[in-house]
Amino acid sequence: MAGRIPQEFIDSLLLRVDIVDIINARVPLKKKGREYTACCPFHNEKTPSFTVSTSKQFYHCFGCGVHGNAISFLMEYDHMDYVEAIETLSSQLGLDVPREGGHQAPKKRISKDLYDLLQDASDYFQLQLKGSNKAKEYLENRGLSKEIISRFQLGYSLPSWDSALKHLSISYTQQQIIEAGVAIEKDEGGAYDRYRDRIMFPIRNRKGQVIGFGGRVMGDEKPKYINSPETELFHKGSELYGFYEARGATRKLERIIVVEGYMDVIALAQYGISYAVATLGTATTPEHIQQIFRSVPEVIFCFDGDRAGKEAAWRALNNALSTVVDGKEIRFLFLAEGEDPDSLVRKIGKEAFEEMYAEDALALSDYLLKHLQAQFNISSKEGKSRFLQALAELVKKMPDSLIRDQLMTEISVLTSIELNNIKKILIGNGFVAQHRMHRVNDREVRHTPIRYAITLLLHDTSLVRYVENPEQIALSNLSDANLLTTLIETIEENPHINGASLIERWRNTDFEASLIRLMKWQPDTDNNDVLAREFQDCLRQIRKKANEKKLEALIHKERTEGLTEREKQDFLILLQES
Repeated sequence: MAGRIPQEFIDSLLLRVDIVDIINARVPLKKKGREYTACCPFHNEKTPSFTVSTSKQFYHCFGCGVHGNAISFLMEYDHMDYVEAIETLSSQLGLDVPREGGHQAPKKRISKDLYDLLQDASDYFQLQLKGSNKAKEYLENRGLSKEIISRFQLGYSLPSWDSALKHLSISYTQQQIIEAGVAIEKDEGGAYDRYRDRIMFPIRNRKGQVIGFGGRVMGDEKPKYINSPETELFHKGSELYGFYEARGATRKLERIIVVEGYMDVIALAQYGISYAVATLGTATTPEHIQQIFRSVPEVIFCFDGDRAGKEAAWRALNNALSTVVDGKEIRFLFLAEGEDPDSLVRKIGKEAFEEMYAEDALALSDYLLKHLQAQFNISSKEGKSRFLQALAELVKKMPDSLIRDQLMTEISVLTSIELNNIKKILIGNGFVAQHRMHRVNDREVRHTPIRYAITLLLHDTSLVRYVENPEQIALSNLSDANLLTTLIETIEENPHINGASLIERWRNTDFEASLIRLMKWQPDTDNNDVLAREFQDCLRQIRKKANEKKLEALIHKERTEGLTEREKQDFLILLQES
């Protein structure tokens, strides 16, 4: 497993790249005042509302709300994951990405050999398909076109026990072929081909590299499918079949459909639904869903309507609960019994298939409640109690979000139990409803001295030189004081850091939403002297408000308990400063 990328390298990377160059290479930008603008590449619009700030190295669309730094843009626009985006930016600068834990470096050489081996194996299987009338007829009878066979690089493994092994042994050792999962080691020594007389489905990672295979029989033999074993490169719980092809086929992915089989993915792609993926012989994991959500805001699980499909759907829901987040949607579509995506799309076509999931797919919360209502009779006290007990186990898996709040409101209406009691039952007695900044509309955010100070620091981190005593801010008990002092400490420890790097440091933390909200605020000027005066004025106002709070506390204590001599002195000093 590769080591962690050092935070210092990410900071340095974001200082060296220019977000304008990164975005302009993909979306033409026009200079407008201090910023650059364009029509947003993430939603349809006629009037440009997408802005890019050179000073902040930050983009934001006032239409759809998308925002971020250079790393975020590559993740959103090029459908990259986090590490891929960093590697791409590094490559453009001619930099190697360092990893913490240098003792792991030698494994990279082995991985490179295995990537080459698996690609050679894929090429070999494709060549065998061209020479097999039986395999070509099977795929033709399944309705697959030559174009779709080529796009997914389908192949065929001969019925021989060692044809692939012999072919690959010219360039690789037997041990490497075994480690790649193409051959199986014999107990008495030697090896034999893992796949024989099967249609071969290369499994590619997000970079398009072959990391494993699925092999399907052409008759009724069992098992129907054989997948690669867990290897250094292939991990079933984190890979999705067809994800690379989906990202390559569609410039702007809006959703991903998760289906059960390789042939479902390919059939849907042939009919123009090029955004389907399949898990690799395992249940959908939280890692699968998080990977999808890094590329699209919506995932639809499409299952057969039989018992096995319903069981798979419920497992998927259980694993999806921990990934629930506002702004992302998870839905479930159940096909009629006897149908699968492959057969159905051939009957009704692309338009009707897409219309079906648009109308019939259930939201996660709707499916959850529908499934449990079918199990428990909530019209009885005992049934209602068991219903809520089952719900509590599930709701506790969900992060705090508007989706969870809405679900609890629905449960309150459904059970005729007061909402506060539902929250106590499902979340626990320690539940406290919190008003989080990221739930507040931008128009409702007021410019407090602390928030404006944060905005100015994100715009120009060198302003930190005017902060004399951050401890006083930390002890002020003012709203957002903790965020401001954390920001100050980070800038002081990393003097050359910029706003984009600061946002990156708090990706996926409680601070991220607040920082992004404040990053969107733009100072009225770029004049350094004016910005310095405004920042110093913020510090004075923060100090004044902190003193006012201390005075209020001392006045209250003087009226109720009386003050100590030290507190009386503090009171007089605060009066003089106010």
